Amino acid sequence: MKFLGNIIATVIGIFVFMMLVFFGILFLGAIFGGGDSDIVKVEKNSVIELNLEDIYLDYKGKYSDPLVTFLSKNTEVGFSDVINAIEHAKNDDKIKGISILNNFSSLGLAQSKSLREKLIDFKKSGKFVVAYSNYLTQRDYYLNSVADTIYLNPVGEMEFKGLSSEILFFKDLQEKSGVKMEVIRHGKYKSAVEPFLENEISAENREQMTSLLNSVWTTMVEDISKSRKISVDSLNSIATNLSARTPEMALSSKLIDKIGYEDEYHDGIRTALKVDFDEDYKTIEIADYAQNFLTKPSKISTKDKIAIIYAQGEIMGGDGDVTIIGEGAMRKALIEARKDKNVKAIVLRVDSPGGSALTSELIWREIEIAKKSKPVVVSMGNVAASGGYYIACNADKIIAEPTTITGSIGVFGAIPNMTELSKKIGINTSIIKTHDNAGEYSVFKPLDPTLRATITESIENIYTTFVTRVAVGRKMTFAQVDEIAQGRVWTGTEALELGLVDQLGGLDTALAEAAKLAKIKKYKILNLPEFDKNFMDFLNDSNSLPFAKSKEAYIREEIGIEAYQTLQQIKKMSQQKGVQALMPYEIRIK
Repeated sequence: MKFLGNIIATVIGIFVFMMLVFFGILFLGAIFGGGDSDIVKVEKNSVIELNLEDIYLDYKGKYSDPLVTFLSKNTEVGFSDVINAIEHAKNDDKIKGISILNNFSSLGLAQSKSLREKLIDFKKSGKFVVAYSNYLTQRDYYLNSVADTIYLNPVGEMEFKGLSSEILFFKDLQEKSGVKMEVIRHGKYKSAVEPFLENEISAENREQMTSLLNSVWTTMVEDISKSRKISVDSLNSIATNLSARTPEMALSSKLIDKIGYEDEYHDGIRTALKVDFDEDYKTIEIADYAQNFLTKPSKISTKDKIAIIYAQGEIMGGDGDVTIIGEGAMRKALIEARKDKNVKAIVLRVDSPGGSALTSELIWREIEIAKKSKPVVVSMGNVAASGGYYIACNADKIIAEPTTITGSIGVFGAIPNMTELSKKIGINTSIIKTHDNAGEYSVFKPLDPTLRATITESIENIYTTFVTRVAVGRKMTFAQVDEIAQGRVWTGTEALELGLVDQLGGLDTALAEAAKLAKIKKYKILNLPEFDKNFMDFLNDSNSLPFAKSKEAYIREEIGIEAYQTLQQIKKMSQQKGVQALMPYEIRIK
């Protein structure tokens, strides 16, 4: 046994040594590497390849520990970097055009809208934008429709059929399993918890979802109509009758320009660049071009700055991370921007479905303090709902995209209960206490009426606070906000009509408004927050390791994406603590 123990100890020692050597090399690379030699150079007569498959976060994030920054997979480029890179490419003599080649975008609709506008502006410089697809999804077509020429593979397919959203309900599952969610809510539209209470959609929820989908679709077809010079009525007819499902039908409907293979597409680009057909033309990935652009020193000769503070992901307690909004990182970012004399204005970029009501209130308070010393403008991304709207409502100006999902002013509480399950499997419990209400909530006992009343009181108080915050921030009465609240979600276009936002536009619009309020014309950008994540935190997070596959990835592969999304929805509900200001479930528009 001692011999075997020595062998195991030796193996473990070798493994630890190899790991130390591996991370030591990476650490040296982080310190001494990353120079200009790592940057892909932009050659003359180049075309940008707009590959967006791995780009979906507005902000790539940065960490106080340089080693974590080097190792983290989130340090590629963010969507905001892509937008800035295209703006720079417009005036870059080396860049002749942009190619959208078999792009399967992970962007949300608001991001796609913003990118479309930037590509349209890019084309005004006289440079081309072309697109090719083997299979064209509806969401990707919305982006590709800005192209001068759209190719589709001869045996490809095109999806253009209108929008839908599928909602899963778990009431029967709860009854069969014996595990149910005890739910208390305010707002007839606060349907984040409806899947646990019903087996089918409520009339109120159907009303809001129908309105939401119609508003988003209207924006999409109006944009496509302008780009393709096809009437909105014709586009709706094409969608209704599936009149673009084959390459021939898509060409006949004028949704695409050419049916061809990828080699023919590249030959078309060669012709535009005046490159021989037997030669490769110069290309550069958008991520590489953005990195190239980011490494160049700013030519703006001013000390004035506008801080962009990115709030992306679900709102939870703690410090937060690139995909989690925590009061720790947000508070430090707002204080840094507020105390920096060179920062003349703050733009809060929100992309969040909400989350913890308490954390939302803490962030709201920091914004309230920041407003006293400098202008605060909110730019809403794909989603700024519930807690996401809570942290935005007191800004000096709120800018949203037409397709931004916003509002959802309402709160709820949901806690799991296993009383029926415990009966089935033979678990019994007894609680001993000194006072009537001394006991903690037990998942093995029915929800006590007194505790239910206490939770309901808390939810009502938070709802009143939420509506009051919006009323004061938007200069409306409590009754006016309450009428359009009740947990209902709206698009940016609808929110503008209701007074929940001030203007439609993207991050550029918000920056221009912030500069105007600060009375500055030239400025540099300070991106925040910076996250406190040390090397050991990084190692403990399996999703951070560049060479490791997370357990979530394995589960997703085994059970499929649809089943995995259902599992994640249940998991999120079970992990929520405290009263939630969260958007109605996860809206996946198809």
